[in-house]
Parts: sequence; C-alpha cells; structure tokens
Amino acid sequence: MSTGGLYNDQGGAEAAVEAGQENTPTSSSTAGAAFGLFSTDFKKNEDLKEMLESNKESLKLEAMKRIVGLIAKGKNSSELFPAVVKNVASKNIELKKLVYVYLVRYAEEQQDLALLSISTFQRALKDPNQFIRASALRVLSSIRVPIIVPIMMLAIKEAAADMSPYVRKTSAHAIQKLYSLDPEQKEQLIEVIEKLLKDKSTLVAGSVVMAFEEVCPDRIDLIHKNYRKLCNLLVDVEEWGQVVIISMLTRYARTQFTSPWKEGATFDENNEKAFYESDSEEKKEQMEEKPYIMDPDHRLLLRNTKPLLQSRNTAVVMSVAQLYWHLAPKHEVNIVTKSLVRLLRSHREVQYIVLQNIATMSIQRKGMFEPFMKSFYVRSTDATHIKTLKLEILTNLANEANISTILREFQTYVKSQDKAFAAATIQAIGRCATNITEVTDTCLNGLVLLLSNRDETVVAESVVVIKKLLQTQPTQHSEIIKHMAKLFDNITVPMARASILWLMGEYCERVPKIAPDVLRKMAKTFTAEEDIVKLQTVNLAAKLYLTNPKQTKLLTQYILNLGKYDQNYDIRDRTRFIRQLIVPNEKSGALNKYARRILLAPKPAPVLESAFKDRDRFQLGTLSHSLNIKATGYQELSDWPAVAPDQSVRNVEVIEPVKEWAPLVGKTKTKQSKSEDKFYSDDEDEKEDEGSESSGSEDSSSSSSSGSSESGSESEEESSEESEKTSSDSGKSSSGSDKSSSESESEQKKKKKTKKAPPKKSKPAAADSDSDENGNGPVAQASSSSPESSSSSETDSDDDSDSDSVTPQKKKNDVKPKPKVEVKSKTEVSLLDLDDFSPAPTNAPKSSFVSSSLLSDLEGLSLSNISSTMQVTTPSFGPVKTYELLHHMTGKGLSAKYHFPRQPCLYQPSMVAVQVILTNSSDHSLEEIHIGDRSPASLNIHCFNTIERLEPEASVTVSMGIDFSDSTQAANFQLCTKEDQFNVSIQPAVGELLMPSSMTEEDFCKEQGKLLGMNETSATITMATANTSSQAISKQVLSVANVGVVSSSQNNFHRFAGRTVSSGALVLVSLEQMESSSALLTINTEKSVMASMLLRDLKQALAQA
Repeated sequence: MSTGGLYNDQGGAEAAVEAGQENTPTSSSTAGAAFGLFSTDFKKNEDLKEMLESNKESLKLEAMKRIVGLIAKGKNSSELFPAVVKNVASKNIELKKLVYVYLVRYAEEQQDLALLSISTFQRALKDPNQFIRASALRVLSSIRVPIIVPIMMLAIKEAAADMSPYVRKTSAHAIQKLYSLDPEQKEQLIEVIEKLLKDKSTLVAGSVVMAFEEVCPDRIDLIHKNYRKLCNLLVDVEEWGQVVIISMLTRYARTQFTSPWKEGATFDENNEKAFYESDSEEKKEQMEEKPYIMDPDHRLLLRNTKPLLQSRNTAVVMSVAQLYWHLAPKHEVNIVTKSLVRLLRSHREVQYIVLQNIATMSIQRKGMFEPFMKSFYVRSTDATHIKTLKLEILTNLANEANISTILREFQTYVKSQDKAFAAATIQAIGRCATNITEVTDTCLNGLVLLLSNRDETVVAESVVVIKKLLQTQPTQHSEIIKHMAKLFDNITVPMARASILWLMGEYCERVPKIAPDVLRKMAKTFTAEEDIVKLQTVNLAAKLYLTNPKQTKLLTQYILNLGKYDQNYDIRDRTRFIRQLIVPNEKSGALNKYARRILLAPKPAPVLESAFKDRDRFQLGTLSHSLNIKATGYQELSDWPAVAPDQSVRNVEVIEPVKEWAPLVGKTKTKQSKSEDKFYSDDEDEKEDEGSESSGSEDSSSSSSSGSSESGSESEEESSEESEKTSSDSGKSSSGSDKSSSESESEQKKKKKTKKAPPKKSKPAAADSDSDENGNGPVAQASSSSPESSSSSETDSDDDSDSDSVTPQKKKNDVKPKPKVEVKSKTEVSLLDLDDFSPAPTNAPKSSFVSSSLLSDLEGLSLSNISSTMQVTTPSFGPVKTYELLHHMTGKGLSAKYHFPRQPCLYQPSMVAVQVILTNSSDHSLEEIHIGDRSPASLNIHCFNTIERLEPEASVTVSMGIDFSDSTQAANFQLCTKEDQFNVSIQPAVGELLMPSSMTEEDFCKEQGKLLGMNETSATITMATANTSSQAISKQVLSVANVGVVSSSQNNFHRFAGRTVSSGALVLVSLEQMESSSALLTINTEKSVMASMLLRDLKQALAQA
C-alpha cells in the first residue's frame, strides 16, 4: 500500500511543479506519510482530483492516464468517480476515451452518479468519431439499472445499423449485457441478432455469434442462411471470434448433417465435384446411388477450418481439433494430431488442457497418437499433474508392439523423487499388465522386485497393484503371496498392510501354514494398527476360523474380544457381526450355515480402467470435459439425425452475391460461379473487384489471342515466372501486396488455360480459374492426393516455425487444395504427384506455383510420357541393390526379391515404391499369390493385385507402396499363396526413405541456416583415395541415399538435397573436402535419428574404395 501511495504522491509533486505552484509543507508531509505503516488513501487521491478539476487539458489527460494505470494494477479508484464524470463532455478525444474506459469499470458500482450523465452518453452516440460512439454504448450498457432498459434497447438498435463495423461489434457485446439485465427483451434482441448475423464484416462475426450463443442458442434457423458465409469468413475473423464460431458450427453441424461414421460410407471425388457443379442433374443421380455422400456444406466446414490448425492461438487449434473429432470422417481425424502435439510445447496450463483431451482421444483411437509417443515421455521439469496425464496417455497407447519401450520408461519413472508420480506409475504398470496378457508375468515380477524398495509409498502401491493382478489369476501365484507375507513386518503403510491381509484371507487355503502365523503377529499389534488394517485382521480371523479352526480358534476369539472394545464404532460393529456369523449359538439361528458362502464367495477381479474412459460423454475442449462434471451453461452435442434435414435452407445467401456482382463485373459465367463460392471476406472481394476493369481487359486480350503461336505462350510462361518471384517476395513483406500478386498470378493461369485446354474441358478449367481467383492462388497439389498426406505436409511446415516458413500466401494456398486435384481425371492426378521431382529450381513457396503450371502444361498428355518426366529427376546412378524377401526353400518353391526403384509412388505420395520379383522355383503352379495380414495393423501398404496363377520357373514383377512413416522399422506382412502363408519383412535403408529435391545453392544455404543446433549432425570422415573426385563422391552418396545434387560454385563443396517421403521434411547433406583425404560431412534435418543413421551409412560408403 505504501508503494502505491508513494507512486501517487510523486505524481502529485510532478503535477504541482508542472502547474507552476510552490511545493508546500503539506505535500512533503504527505510524501513522508507514504513511508509510514498506516498511510491513508484519501490524501493520495487529492492530487488526482486537483488535476482533474484543473483548467489544463494536459493535466487532466495525465491524471486519467494514472487513474487507468491504477485500475490496471487492481487498485480501487471508485472515489474519484465524481471528478472523472465531470470530464465526460470534454472536447479532447484522447481524454474522452480514457474517461469512458474508467466509466465502463465503475458505472455499475456508482449507478446514481452515472445516471446523471446519461444525456451526455446519448449525445455521444451521435459523435462523428466511431470510437466515441462505441465507448458511449459500452458505458451505457454497463449501467445496470432496469429503468434505462428502453434507452439501451434503442441505442443497440441504432448501433446495429451503424456505418462502422467497430460500433456494430460493440452493439453485439451490449446485447448480452442487456439480456442478462432484462431477459424479457429476448424477442427484440433476437431481431437485432438476426440483422447482425447478415453482416459481412469479419469484425462483427465473432461478437454476434457470441451474442447468439448467450441469448438464443436453440434458434438454429437463424444460422441456416448465414452458414456458408460464416464458414468462408472464418479464416479472417479475430481469434476469439473463431473459437466461438467453431463451437457454434460444431453444434449446428450435428443437427443438420448425417453421420460420416456409418458403415460403408464412401468418400470419393464426387462429393467435391457436387459442391462446384451442384446444378448438373447427372451428378445428383450418381449421388443417389451411393450409400453415403458427404453434404457439400459439411465438407465446406471441414475444409475451411483445416488451415486454422496452424493458428498461433492454442484455443483456436483446440477448437478445430474438437470439431474434427466430433464431425469429420474417421479417416480424416488424424490431421489434427500434429497440431495438438505442437501445443505441448506451450505453457503448463495449456499442456494440462490439451493432454486431458488427448487422453480422451487416445482411448478410442490409439493409432492417432502412436507415432508421437515420444512427445508424451515425462520430463523431470514437468509438474506432477502434467506427469500423471502423460502417464495416462502412454498407458492408453500401450500395445504388444511398443509395450517393451513403455515399460522401460516406466522403470525410470518409478525411481522418481516425486512420490505421487511414482505411485501413479506403478498403477500404470498394473493397467498395462491387465490389458496386455503377454507382459502380465513380466510386470508382476517387476512389481515383486519393487517390494524390496526403500521407499514406503512405492512398496505400498506395488502391494495394492499386485493384489489386483493376483485376483485375475490367483492359482499360479502362491509364491508371490508367500513372498509378501515375509515382507509384511517391514511394510508400515496401512493400505499395503491391509492389502496383504486381504490376500492372505482370500487365498488362505493356498498358504495354510503362513496365514495362521500372520494372524498371530497381527494379534500382538492389533491395538496399535490403523482402522483399515484392523478391519482386514478381523476378516482374516473369520476366514481362518472357517477353514482352519484347529489352529486359529483361540486367536480368532482373542481378536474378536479386542475388536469388541475398540474405540472405532465401525470395528465394534464389524466384530459383533462376524461373531454372530461364525460362532454358532442359539440366537444366531440359521445364519452361520451360510457363513462360508458369505465370507469365502468367489469375488470378481477388479477392472483396471482409465480415469478418462467415460469423459467422451462431454464435448472435447469444454470446461465440463476438463472437470468431468456437467458445468453450468454446458450445451450437449446432439446425436446425428437419421435423415438429413432439407439442405436447401442454406441456399438463400448464394444467390445474393450474384445479383450484386453481375452488373459490377460484366464478365462471363465463370466469374459469377466464383462469387458463389467466395472464400474471403466481402471487404477483400471488394478490393479485388476494384481492379476488375484491368483484369477484364486482360481477359479480353487473352480470348482474342487464343490462337496465338507457341512463342507467345513461352513468353507468357516467362512473365508468369517473374510474377511468381515477385509474389513470393511480397508474401514475406506484407499480406496486401501478396493478395495483388496472387490475383495477377491467377490471371496468368487463366490465359494458359484458355489457350491449352480443349473445348470439351472448358468447365473444369473454369472451375480451376475460379478457385485461383478466390485467393487460393495456384494450389500446391504435389504433396498430396489424399487428405492425410496433405495434412501431414501442412502441419510439418507448422512444426518448423509458426512465423518464418508459413507465409500468409501459404496459409491461403492450403485452404482449398482438394477440389483442384479431384476435378481432373485420375491420369492427371498421378502426373501431378510427380511434380515434386520437376527439374525447375524450387524453394518452399515456389514449388507450389510450379505444380499449378505443370498441371496446365500436362493437360492432354498420355500416360506414356510419365517415364520421361521421371527420368529428368531420378538420380543417374547405375546398379540397383536387390534384397531377398523370401527364400525358395522357406517359401515352398516361391521365392521373392525386392528393390527400391527410387521412383515416386503412384498410389500415394507418402509411400515408398517397392518392386517385388516373385519367382516360382517349384515343379507345380502356384495360385492366388497375395498379401495377407500386416504387423503392426496400422501399417499403410498398397498391396499388389492378387496373382491368380504363376507357372513353374516363371517370374513376375509387381509394384507395392509402403508408408514407412520416416522410420527404418521393418514392415512385416504375410505373403500368401492359396495353401500357405509366409511371414516376410521389408527393412528399408535410411537413404531409401528420401526423394530428391532440386534447389539452388542460395536456397540450400538459406534452408541450412534454419536447421542448426539439434537439427545438425556432423562428423569428420576419412575418404578412400578413389572417392576424392567430385564424380566419385556424387556416385557414392547417391548409392546410399536417394537425394538430388545441388550445383556448387566451390570445387571442395558438395551439396545434396532431399525430402523424407512420408512427412516431406527437408534433408540437406553437405560435404566439405579438407586437406589430404579428410572431409567434414554435415547433415541438416529435423529428423535427428534419420540424420545419425544416414551419417553412418555415408561415412561407410565414402571410406570404402
């Protein structure tokens, strides 16, 4: 308090000097009092009051700044209200804003004084300055007095029609305040909400949806007409608005679309085409034949929320993750995994919420998080609640394949100094033991070893878990029970002692000699034991009395007598009950006949379950999910409707833009269809439209020159390449210039398409140019033809860095990648997949442009040209290494060899192509050769078609695709014939998991600069003398790794670049030759394990002659 006083008094002294007054003794005594223990508040605020009543604007402004500063620090400044309120009509706009900030804070407390100024606020609602109008409405809605409700209502209605989006946003905020003050105004407020929902400004969208959620969340009919607009505006709304809109759209989608999780649901290109060509009757007929086709609006929501997984705001990423979890088809949910794992690098509060959600997800979908298991390893710096959540997730992810790794981790955790965490680890080991029968014995033996631990809590927890495990299979483990009996004297934790006594009693017939002795020891110490131990002692005595009365009758009577006079009434009651039950007398009647059946009844084994098992009943990311109880205001997600409601209710808004735009644009039909599927906010569309005259002239010129010669088209390609350079540069500098460059880009693409596309393909071409104009620019198709792979490439870039690598251009490019591929025929898709290997020099932004131009260049080519395209970029080195897959002796005549052809896989870009040569060495023909089960089950393999018959001595070459997920772990599967099954495995060399990437030396150095520190692995190597020439070095490196050679300006420097096939992570290899035959070999990549393995292989290859 004294420091606060000093702060103000110093301010007062400065103000006095500024006002040209003398420093009187009063002010100095006040300053002195500030150091005193009991300095009072009233004096320190006097100087501020004086400043507020001064005639100088500068003094008033200074005073208001200090007062707002005090409020920010949590100090009470309410007594200054009268002095502040006098300045509400000030002419100085800066001062006025600060006065309004103060009034918003204290208007509710000082209602009477605030009411005196209400006419001033009403006048301010007409102020020319939008900030003053908004602030006045904010203050007005903060005066929570029922008498001014009509005035507030009028002000809100006027503000909702204001020219400024900022004021309209404020009116949406005021709606919630007015509703909480007077719920009877609901109907009028809904009218205002309906009006504001039609607003096209991104500034207003989030706030009005928040008001909708507060006032009338059940009025879904208000959303129908605005659904598509909200989906399209989503990317440009401010972050907290995005969270609210995504939450609302999640609930909306669950009521309007049918479940994509049905059996036999099909996801093919038709559902995308239907979105763009919904008018065509043929498409509708095709859709009716299918059992399930996703509603185009459902797909629109999923597609437009996907780019937000790269948001810097963790709440937005979490919202999108829960949306995908609750709405997306099962095979598409995986794209949120990387983004959620990325959030684990954030603060511990964020980690806690994210880990809770991952724990719930990992119960139902283990495969989602298995590849990122290492992200959930516990760090010594983690807080206990974070550690236990990570432990929970690791236990959920445990399966036969990874259990050995997880148990090794758990062994380390048990030694932790954090006792609560060590205890939780032991429980986790117990859960693993019950879930995975193969390791039950191993876990039990490990827990028995822990019984000799010095730490009591570890021992106690081990006993409790062993007790639960023994209940599942008691017959085999009498040795463990004996071992625990020996340790009984040394264990002091009551719960552990009670567990051992329970085990003795339950299985007393299996340890007939030991159990009575344990009871004898307990009789000695009975009075000193904890209540829980006494209860179990009484139970043990009763059970032994029934099974072994000869030895234990007297002991039991002694213990029952001790219990009869115990201080705890629970124990007295239990003793009385047991005595009546087991000791026959005339009063007890027939009950003691059933004593054995009551006390020694077989008991069901306890089920060790995850604490998160039932949390999926709450929506992910909500407070209710976090607390595991229904919180106030929680709205449950409805079940999917059996039949989808009429989707035409959402069609209203689509027609409006066409009416508005048609006279402005004066273009062909393509432009109109574009406006139907607008992606960005209308503000941006208007900007785009301002330049429509020039683009119109470009269009006309392109149509007039449609029959121009080849040289003309070449010059156009050059100009488009220049525009690519400028656009990639401007993408770094500012988003505004980025937009214009992408527009000019799309115009270039249009010209190409009008020249090269044959007439019957005009419709797809038009659709493409539309999506280009929508701000997508040319979309990078190379990386994916499937949703999973596209997501992995996106989130990878996101992992690299949030700000450097993901330019605004790229974010926009990612928004609508799929329609573009799917409009084309399958042939062209496979050609598209090859474009990563195009010989043009590319860096991250440029490659996306190459793909689009390649697409248009390749239109109309036949498949026969594929090989020539590939030969351009495949490394030119001769011998291919062949490996044995199946020996003819083992395979009963069937032998198989495989090699890596180092061609891009046509089935899926994330797969490595493998060619298998199958030979029939037997004397009879083999039938139905195919691939059977695979291990692990999640392994993604594109199998070859079944070979119906293979004659003796004949051989056939087949192609496969395997997604190794950037790991050298072997892919295990079964090669089957009609009669037999053979287990085989393909172990890839690390260099085969790469694909060549072509780039300039400058780009290489730039990318290398981003991958330093832990992403760099280097070693000094000694090369064989035969390998010192640049040709020999290239040959040896290419023999080991499938990388591309980067041209180098220095003779002693050799550079090679590639990308991992699965995730697309960059791998840069550089070799600097030094004196004699030594050289420095450096590998830069985020895949550190791959780097060290590649380094080892290259070192070996370069050292051998």
